[in-house]
Amino acid sequence: NRAVLEEAVRWVASGFEAAGVAAILIVSLAATARFLRRAGAASDWLAGLPAYRTDLGRGVLLGLELLVAADILGTVAASPTFTNLGVLALVVSIRTFLSISLSVEIEGAWPWRRRELD
Repeated sequence: NRAVLEEAVRWVASGFEAAGVAAILIVSLAATARFLRRAGAASDWLAGLPAYRTDLGRGVLLGLELLVAADILGTVAASPTFTNLGVLALVVSIRTFLSISLSVEIEGAWPWRRRELD
C-alpha cells in the first residue's frame, strides 16, 4: 500500500512540475502576444514594456509556486532523508527568494507592506 501511495504522490508532483512549466510558457506566450498587439496599435512600443514585464513576472511567479509544491511533494514521496530535506530546504529558499524579489519588482512594495499602499 505504501508503494502505491508513494507512486501516486510522485505522479501528482510530476503534474505540479508540468503545470509550473506550462504556466510559465502559456503566460509568457500570452504576454508576448498582448505586447505585440499593443505595440502594433501604438507608435511608442517602449511604453508597453513595463506592462509586459509585469505580465511575464506574474507568470514566472505562478510557475515558481507550482514548482515549489512539486518539490515538496517529490521530497515527501521519496525517502525523506536529512540530505533530501536539506536539498529541499535550499531549493525552496532559493525559489522563495526569487518569488519575493519578483513580487517586489511587480508590486513595488514588500509583500507585507502592500496593505499600506492600498
